[in-house]
Order: sequence, then structure tokens, then C-alpha cells
Amino acid sequence: MPTLHSELRTISRVLGVAKAKSEYTVVARRYRPQQFDDLVGQEHVAQALKNALSSGRVAHAYLFTGARGVGKTSTARILAKALNCDKGPTPKPCDKCSSCAAIATGDDIDVREIDGASNRTIEDIRAIRAEVATRPTRGRYKIYIIDEVHMLTRESFNALLKTLEEPPPHVKFIFATTEVQKVPITILSRCQRFDFGAISSERIAEQLRAIVSAEKVKADDESLDIIARRAGGSMRDAQSLLDQLLAFGGDKLTAETVQKLLGIAGPERVLSLAEAVLHDDAKSAVEQLADLAGDGLQLAELLDQLIEYWRDLMLLASAGKEAPGLTTPVRHRETLAKHAAAMSLDTIMAGLDILIQAKTKVRIAGQIKTLLQMALIRLCRLDDLVPVSQLASFIGQLGPSSAMPSAARTLAGSAASADSTQGSDAKKKAELVESLPVAAELNAETLSVIWPQIVSEIGGMLGSQLQRAGLPAIFGPNTLVLTFPAEYNTYYEHCSNPVNKQRIEVALRQRAGQAWTVRLDRRSSPAPSAAVNGEAATPAAPAIGRRARYQELMQKIPLLKRVEEKLGALPMDIEEEFGTIIAVPTAPSAELPSEVVETED
Repeated sequence: MPTLHSELRTISRVLGVAKAKSEYTVVARRYRPQQFDDLVGQEHVAQALKNALSSGRVAHAYLFTGARGVGKTSTARILAKALNCDKGPTPKPCDKCSSCAAIATGDDIDVREIDGASNRTIEDIRAIRAEVATRPTRGRYKIYIIDEVHMLTRESFNALLKTLEEPPPHVKFIFATTEVQKVPITILSRCQRFDFGAISSERIAEQLRAIVSAEKVKADDESLDIIARRAGGSMRDAQSLLDQLLAFGGDKLTAETVQKLLGIAGPERVLSLAEAVLHDDAKSAVEQLADLAGDGLQLAELLDQLIEYWRDLMLLASAGKEAPGLTTPVRHRETLAKHAAAMSLDTIMAGLDILIQAKTKVRIAGQIKTLLQMALIRLCRLDDLVPVSQLASFIGQLGPSSAMPSAARTLAGSAASADSTQGSDAKKKAELVESLPVAAELNAETLSVIWPQIVSEIGGMLGSQLQRAGLPAIFGPNTLVLTFPAEYNTYYEHCSNPVNKQRIEVALRQRAGQAWTVRLDRRSSPAPSAAVNGEAATPAAPAIGRRARYQELMQKIPLLKRVEEKLGALPMDIEEEFGTIIAVPTAPSAELPSEVVETED
């Protein structure tokens, strides 16, 4: 059974590697696959074509599509050799006859390789149509390999249709393209299509190890892994990069050599940058970025490295240490595990999203250094996130009887720690909160204490927008109304988002110990500077003097007297900005109508 190394040596002999040094042939050409079994990562295509050759079911036209450097043109050449080999058609061309040798070097008269980008006009296609009528010179078939076929003009495709549909029996067409969506459907329907996938980094690294062994060059595994990842699924790109590194590093290839030539950061520096982010140390992160840029590292590559590292964190946090596809070197996996354990999966994914957004913006706007600095600072400011399902489960376990005392103690502690210049007010509010009974409803006084704390806890853009609305008003049992001035309409719309509204209600429940509904409203016009009788309007009327104020309003609005007589209700809130009085029962009543009573001043 021939080994991979022996097969590579055979390939070198077929292509005439034993030439003078002045006739050096690049690695990508010397180690080009010569048999279907040599194709790396495209076994599905190789097997299908071998079966077609063995059974005599070879189509008259094939379309190979996939990214660059994955083996499309190489497969086309192997298929051409298999068809025109002296021992063929065969799934294993001999690589010894004159036909195989000529096809391997691109010199066969019956196999034409055409560049679709430079031979795209209708005149070029008409020349092909004229040629297909003649018999092949020495082989069985005339084979036309058109690379980047999507570059042909519309007129060229139309001129090719008839020939492609009913070609002479001695003609085969093989098309290759990286953009199959640009090929007309009328062409696609006349071809057998094979999709070539990107080659995994592991398979590329394995092939590179075989090549450096055949070249008698020493290379550590980490250096080859870096090259394989940098190739992005393209074997040709990996081989070209290896060729460049061999010229740079001589007979020994190390990870440090690869990092220096490619301008990428070593894993230790990436880990150090991640460590600064983990400790929310924006100053250290920005300073390290400046050092990396000063050392001549490519910031675009650094951004890709950070994305790969956060991807590894995500895989490790979700699938454990045996997660497939980890790119962090094995010697740093322990540090990777510590970083993954220090953050929740949602936080890691949010950080990965920040980095991917930065990469997207770099493509559009450039300014990579500024965008990378901003991304690092955002990562440092990213709070640890808790899944909504976990938060909902936690809140569901809280009952009014168990949550309220805790909330009262929290409020009391927060009020007692107020600034000394407001000592008397803080003491009064703390005493008020401590005296709250279990599961008691909020009133204006306790609301004035906890609402600023709720806004502060929410923080961020949402908290800043809530500050513009001021204190909410109590609207019936367990309902708050938060009103935004007309000039803050954008803030109102953002806070009204269901996700943001849920955040407000969750924060309110954690503080109050009960479930409260928050209703958002907005003024249609700027609020007046004073209320009725020239008195300043307030978001929530204080308890002290409310009865006196209510008596004044009853003199102006007789209907309020009837509300008190019929429903036994007193207003929990007085809002004269809208000319509306909200009347809510002071105690539950079976005779209470389903609607609140609204009276216009």
C-alpha cells in the first residue's frame, strides 16, 4: 500500500521536479494532485467521478463550483487524463503515457484549458464551436476546460447553448467557477454539477506535514496549524504560503517565524489581551493594543485572532474541553478553560458579537485601530449576562411574603447610605420603608425612594432614557404609568420595546417584592410649567396634604364627591397636567366597576 510520502514523490517525478535550481517550480504545482485518490477534502466528488468512469456513465458536461484553491481545476485535469489515458477510460490514469504527461503539464493538443475571464467574447465561443466539429488529434476526446466560466458574456453563453446541449460524441466540457450564481440556469441545466467544499484546517495541516517531510524541512506542528488556519479552507493558498515561508525560514520552520512573517500576535499576547478584558481593565487593553500596533502587527489579523479566541471560549463553555474545532494551542487550553469559566455563555456570545460587528464595520469604514479600540472598551464594559429563562425562574420562586422583607431591608440600607447633606430626608425615607408591612403596595413616598435605585441598577442607555421621564405615577393596583415628555419621543419608543419593558418590570419586582405592570405613555405636547391655580405640577402627589388637596378639587369637580360616596374611593394619584383625576378604591370592594373613573377638569 503506497504511503502519502511515496505518492508525493511520484507526483514530483511526473511533473519533472528533478530540474536545475534555476527552473524552480512552486510547491502548489509540484504537489498538485495527479489521481482522484490524491484529492484532499473532496472525496465525494472523486468517488462519483470514479464510479462514472468505471460504469461508462461519463456526462458530456460537468460544472465544478467552490471557493478558490479547493481542487476544481486539478479535478478537471485528472478527469481529462482518465478519459484520454492510453489505458482508459479508467478511474486510475497511468501517469506514464504521453497523453497523461502532456495533460499534466498543460501541453496536450486535445485538452484545451481556457480562461473564461480573458476569453469571454462571442468570437471566442464561435471559435470553439468551429473546433468541436473536428475529431481529436490523438486522444479519444476533445476536452474543453473553461475556468471561471461565470465571466463569459451573456451572448457567449447563448452561443454555447446548442453545442452544450447536443455536443459531438467526441467532445467533453468541464466548467469551473467560484461564483455559480452568475452562471445562467440554461447552462446549469445542461451540466452535471459538483460542489467543492472548503477543506478543513486539520486536513490542510496534514497535507503540509507530508510536503515538508518530502522537502526535508523541519517544521513544528504549531507553525503548520497557523498556516492551515490562515489559508481559510484553500489548499493552494496554504501551499503558496508555505512556499513563501520556506524561502524566508530556510530548512527550519517555527511558530515564531510564521508569526513574524505574517504579522500576527503570538497566543501569549492574545491571552494577555483577553485577561485584561476579563478583569474589565480597559486601560491595560488599550495599552496592549498600542504595543501590538507599535510592533508592526497587522491589526486585521489581531481582530481575527480575537474572534477565534472568543469562538473557542464559546465552544468550550457550551461543549466542554472535548469541543471540536478549538484553535487555541494545547498548552494554553487550561488558561482558556479558566477564562470560559469566569463568564457566562451569554456574556461570551455577546462579546463575540461585538468583535464580529467590529470586523463588519472595518470592511465598510476602515479605521481599524479606532474600531478595535472601541470593541475592546465595549468588551471591558460588558456586564455578566444572565439568561432570561434563569432570571424568570428565579423571580417565579419569589413570593410577596418572602420577597417584600428583603426588598424593605434593601431599600432601608440604600436610603441610610444617602449623602450626609440629605441625612434627615434619608432617615425619614428609611424609616418609612422599614415600616412597610409584608406585601404592602407601593405609594408615592416609597416609590420616590426605590425608583432612582431601579434606574441606576438598569443603567446603560435604557437607564439614561428612563431618567428623562422622571418619577412614575401609580395607576391603580400594581400598575405604574411612566410618562415621557413630547421632546423625548424616541426614548419612549425605545423603552416601549417589549424586551426593555420587561427589564424595567423585572427590576421593579426585585425592589418592590411584588409583580408590577409598567405602562408607558407620552405627552402629545410639551407639559405646561404650572398646574391649575398656578401650582407646580408633580409626578406623584405626596401623601401629606393629599386629603386637603382633594377637598379643594371636590369643590371644583362635584363628580369626585360622588366617586367617594359610591365607591369609597380616594385618589391615589392626582395628575392635573392632563386634566385627569385617577380615583382608585382604598380597599377592595365587590361592587367596584371594572373601569377606573376619569373626570375631566
